[in-house]
Amino acid sequence: MNALFMIIILIVLLAILFGGHFFIYFSLIKFFEITGNNAKLCLGVILAILSVSFIASSILAHYNENGLTRTLYFSSGIWLGVALNLVMAFAVVWALVWIYGSAGSAIYQKYLVALAIVIAFAYSGCGIWNAYHPKLKHIEIKIKNLPSAWRNKTAVQISDVHLGLVLGADFLRGVVDQINSAKPDVVFITGDLFDGMDGKLDSLVKPLDDIKAPDGMYFVTGNHETYLGVDEALGALQKTRVKILDDKMTSIDGMQIIGIGYPQRMEKKNIVNVVDNLPGFDRNQPSILLYHNPDAVKQAEAAGVSLMLAGHTHKGQLFPISFIDRLIYGRYYYGLNQDGNFSIYTSAGVGTWGPTMRTDATPEIVVIKFESLN
Repeated sequence: MNALFMIIILIVLLAILFGGHFFIYFSLIKFFEITGNNAKLCLGVILAILSVSFIASSILAHYNENGLTRTLYFSSGIWLGVALNLVMAFAVVWALVWIYGSAGSAIYQKYLVALAIVIAFAYSGCGIWNAYHPKLKHIEIKIKNLPSAWRNKTAVQISDVHLGLVLGADFLRGVVDQINSAKPDVVFITGDLFDGMDGKLDSLVKPLDDIKAPDGMYFVTGNHETYLGVDEALGALQKTRVKILDDKMTSIDGMQIIGIGYPQRMEKKNIVNVVDNLPGFDRNQPSILLYHNPDAVKQAEAAGVSLMLAGHTHKGQLFPISFIDRLIYGRYYYGLNQDGNFSIYTSAGVGTWGPTMRTDATPEIVVIKFESLN
């Protein structure tokens, strides 16, 4: 069943990639009036190769990581983002051509499409720059029966760093410097710290030991840790000062900190059952749940959790994917939502997956201050 599902996903993905690249091909042929068979063939072959380049480079990098495969992975990912922006730009041009044509007016198609291409590449460049410059996001969260010690605490949440073939230890060092500038008491890492590729994981996470947080750092796995291999990911983190909460709970100054690991493939987790079976958990006391995916909001609320911290969605990462996120997760796709005594914050994440580009979401390091709901 799992293999069949993956095959279906792959077929759908390839259909989308081929369709998008054919649209680019068709648009270039029509707008620039390319008629030569050799030119058409050359353009078609190039775009056909580019359409499968990211999948191919991901497979190559997974089995043989080196400078060449890392470069191919990065380059093909960037092209994926550029291609999406070209599709949107060409769609706008086609719409304008149709509108002007319906009105009986002429339009300079070649100049318009050339401008659209320049805008698409400039927009992509801004997205690349944005991906490498995460910002501190300051929020306040109200919690019922907040312990007095937590009224002066600062917590930092990071999610979806995606360390691996592109974003490495140097990127993480910059994130650590920003975390330390917020002077946190505690740091929560809500999954997808790794990108899902093999590599020198120990050196990737070493900068985490430079975080200054007197109440510690706590980590839960995300879906990309399951792709990489949970044991391998946790093995690297166990060599750091990070504390792993895999369906476990700890307490800090009267606050219950719960961490639930991301389900393994073909596994399902009932958040209510996991929380209820935690030794010492008290529904009448305040609690913070670390769980990667905001798809378990109702379960977390039913379990009596005060605050859930999640990630996973990247806030779409690339426009217009955020609209898909909104359809899937509703208002929980990003940001702070409060329902009575329950709150959830879904982070846009720090890193990127696929294209090293963020055109629809600023990467964020979440700085949390707490207030009492009483």
